[in-house]
Amino acid sequence: MDVIHDCDPGHDDAVALLLAVASSEARLAGVTTVAGNQTLEKTTANALRVLEFVGRTDVPVAAGADRPLVRERHVAANVHGETGLDGPDLPAATGRPVGQHAVDFLAAHAGGRTVVATGPLTNLGLLFALHPGVRPERIVLMGGAIGEGNTTPAAEFNIWADPEAARRVFASGIDVTMVGLDVTHRAIVTPPVAEELRAAGRAGRLVAELVDFYSRFHKLRYPELGGSPMHDPVALAYALRPELLEVREARVEVDCDWGLGRGRTNIDFRGRGGEVNAKVAVGIDSEAFIRLLVERIASLG
Repeated sequence: MDVIHDCDPGHDDAVALLLAVASSEARLAGVTTVAGNQTLEKTTANALRVLEFVGRTDVPVAAGADRPLVRERHVAANVHGETGLDGPDLPAATGRPVGQHAVDFLAAHAGGRTVVATGPLTNLGLLFALHPGVRPERIVLMGGAIGEGNTTPAAEFNIWADPEAARRVFASGIDVTMVGLDVTHRAIVTPPVAEELRAAGRAGRLVAELVDFYSRFHKLRYPELGGSPMHDPVALAYALRPELLEVREARVEVDCDWGLGRGRTNIDFRGRGGEVNAKVAVGIDSEAFIRLLVERIASLG
């Protein structure tokens, strides 16, 4: 299986990238970047830094949209810091992204492949507008929530950041799976797991150092979790091992209003809001996910 990872690294995106390159079930055919957790310049540099850290300079990185389709750009420096990957002493990138815009890269390479999207969905929204004939085999996205959001009471960050793009993705007619906060908030790297990773080689130490910084936000906002949720790696793991999640078919409508509901994913499992347009994750084998994550990261040495 070939996977293209559309992302905005970001601590948990970086861990998802490491999980992708450590997993034999899939070939990472490319990485496309978008503004989200930080500006496009920083998220692109971070994708290059992570891939260079594990010697995967063969994976092409294409920089994409530097702002949402309609909204003002907001970044999550309060969660990810000024670089987007604050915490570890990760060397600066020496390589550069390919000369092709991410949307054109997706147009050339996403057809018939799995796209795992772990940032705002701007690149995919543009892809469907500019290249309507391109059909990924499926899209697995980290975003949304059945219940409470993490940016507003209604909305999760990736959907809130560009709700118009998210609406296009759910309306695309493609096989879409939404992996939202309802399951990712049960995929927790606790302090003991972080220490296990720290002892698991160079890549494990990097992940533990990422968690050291990333956990500061979660200790304040979500002390009840007992650690750091691995949002984006859960979406990547589902693409590799779908048995890790329980999913249900649903109708997903994205609120594109300008008020407090902006970015809310309205989920209907009962056929009242129109035809099914997605699968929505409702359960997770948390222990199996954490074991997969630790084992794969440790395999990178």
